Amino acid sequence: MKELKKLHVNLFEMNCVGHISHGLWVHPDNNRHRFNDIDFWLELAQLLEYGTFDAVFLADVIGAYDGFRGGPATALTEAVQIPNNDPLLLIPAMAAVTKGLGFAATFSTTYEPPFAFARRMSTLDHLTKGRVAWNVVTSYLPNAARNFGLSDEVDHDHRYEIADEYLEVLYKLWEGSWDDDAVIQDVDNRVYTDPAKVRYIDHAGRYYKVAGPHLSQPSPQRTPVIYQAGSSTAGRAFGGKHAEAVFVGGGSLDDTRTYIEGYRAQAKAAGRDPRHIKFMAGASVIVGKSDEDVARKVEEFTALRSVDGYLAHSGAGLDWTRYSPETRIGDIIAREDPGYQRLTRRYKPGQTVGDIIGQTGRFDRGPFYVAGTPGVVADAIENWLDEGGIDGINLRQFLTPGTARDFIELVVPELRRRGRFRESYEEGETLRERLFGPGSARLLDDHPGKRFRDLEGRPAGPGPVAEPVAEPATEVAVTSA
Repeated sequence: MKELKKLHVNLFEMNCVGHISHGLWVHPDNNRHRFNDIDFWLELAQLLEYGTFDAVFLADVIGAYDGFRGGPATALTEAVQIPNNDPLLLIPAMAAVTKGLGFAATFSTTYEPPFAFARRMSTLDHLTKGRVAWNVVTSYLPNAARNFGLSDEVDHDHRYEIADEYLEVLYKLWEGSWDDDAVIQDVDNRVYTDPAKVRYIDHAGRYYKVAGPHLSQPSPQRTPVIYQAGSSTAGRAFGGKHAEAVFVGGGSLDDTRTYIEGYRAQAKAAGRDPRHIKFMAGASVIVGKSDEDVARKVEEFTALRSVDGYLAHSGAGLDWTRYSPETRIGDIIAREDPGYQRLTRRYKPGQTVGDIIGQTGRFDRGPFYVAGTPGVVADAIENWLDEGGIDGINLRQFLTPGTARDFIELVVPELRRRGRFRESYEEGETLRERLFGPGSARLLDDHPGKRFRDLEGRPAGPGPVAEPVAEPATEVAVTSA
């Protein structure tokens, strides 16, 4: 009998008030305003540990959403990912009160150099005993670029070129700079680390010049689990090469399955086993003990959603609220700036502004939305796994901690009854082992980062770092580490 696929679950989080469920911070049962309080995060971590979630996944941005109505006022008013705090600093505290829960954090490759980040992630991997992942992003907000001294965003595909070299530097530091047995702690001979087993990396590339050696000894995973979410051509090529878990969406389960198949082809083209990527869908799950309970929650969440918040988050310069609800899109295109012709790519001329505003911020659409009692939700999840081809979900929050608690108390027992969810954590497993099985704590053999272990055997000792082979083609805020 074929073994049933078990669901992986991350709680989709961010160190802020308003992550993606805009407007719901005002709900009387929401605790989002407590995000500056360390107890908020400790309580959440312990709840997720009780529910045996794979990980808490922490999103991040390093700029304000200021493209709507000419500035950040709407984002500030509606708490659209501002104020927000550093996600990495939460992890040691949450790790201290848990033993199995994993932690994934977002960090951008575009604006900060790789050497310091390499040490930061190795530190987290040590402190969590191998329970950490990195969500690789290249950043997309114009305000983020200005915060790091640039006049505008770095070109999209160029950001992925930078990211590819960024990962190469990190692999050299994480995988190749230290041998596993470099630290010997020889008290008699007063040798803590064998210098013959630590080496410079002497990286000299187009964007980075890094001597090394890495400052941290090898951590349980060496390289953290690599998460990625790029859906563009460049993003998929990058993910096919580097990613171990990819976030997916789609207008239907057929779309999602086709997307996953294409992504696996990218991995194969990069010389990897296509099975060595897990696919996670962003999922909206509203569950209740009765149909009446479910209906009440859906009604409350719908009533409290903030259209302004979602418009600000979308980055759209066009403010639909300027127009009367009955205004046709075709009329706006005809009388406004010629640039509004781009609207025809997304909207039909006969649609009205009221139609668009009515759809803005709706969460009850798409293949990965379900509202119902535990059996209904479990049925949907099984369909996602079997027909959509996904391996897990990033659970969207409407209420904190209510969304996670509902899922743990109502859905997890039903999934366990069906053989679709783990009964417990495996003692001492790393996050990578949770995804790929025992013995996979380190990068799998077909991963391109693994080849940088070939640095082993190179002599240690000083060596000049060559000059970069070329200058960046575009103004880019990257520096030598």
